[in-house]
Amino acid sequence: MSRMYQEIKTWNPQVGCKYDCIYCKPSFKRLVNRTWYQQGRKCSGCRDFLPHEHPNRLKSFPSKQHKTVWSCAHGDITFGKPGFIRMVIAETKKHIDREFYFQSKNPDCFQQYLSDFLKPNTILLTTLETNRDEGYRKISQAPLPSKRFQTFRDLSWDRKIITIEPIMDFDEDVFYSWIVGIDPEAVWIGYNSRPKVMLPEPPLSKTKRFIKLLRKNGLEVREKLMREKV
Repeated sequence: MSRMYQEIKTWNPQVGCKYDCIYCKPSFKRLVNRTWYQQGRKCSGCRDFLPHEHPNRLKSFPSKQHKTVWSCAHGDITFGKPGFIRMVIAETKKHIDREFYFQSKNPDCFQQYLSDFLKPNTILLTTLETNRDEGYRKISQAPLPSKRFQTFRDLSWDRKIITIEPIMDFDEDVFYSWIVGIDPEAVWIGYNSRPKVMLPEPPLSKTKRFIKLLRKNGLEVREKLMREKV
């Protein structure tokens, strides 16, 4: 696990996703198979990364040594049943001394839970790999980047993080205006960790220039995997 995650613990009462992102499948299927299926806790939903619930995990909350809990990290909550996701959120309210991440590539799904989330401890995240819609359907079935940006920007929530991972080639001026328009408390940027999955990546020099621009204008940027374009 990256050092930037050393104080973060994932908690997964809801698992799975249907967006079929070509870069997610290798990582999550490998993780799920290793940690659950192959260790005797066999679950066909976990094995196949299908959206499903594990109600027994609601009470298996991470220990207090973890300052931040990433809720339902091994999936996307847009595919969860609202009643169950509210049960997940209700558990977080019992731990007011910690912070909670909820992430979705469909930030519109957050809207129905805004009155349920623990304030100000909940941070909402979405992924924006690029500003370019063209060709995106070859990568993912998630909402197009432009739609995701507009929805996340307009979401009435104070605490947001943008993950630009895995980064794909972008138009600097447009992408910068998007990030500034969302006004996140942090931006995470990194390259695809599975380089056998070919993506339209920007040169490393372009990414570093973009990071410098974001930092120059007061944004906190946390760098993840940085490498040359494959």
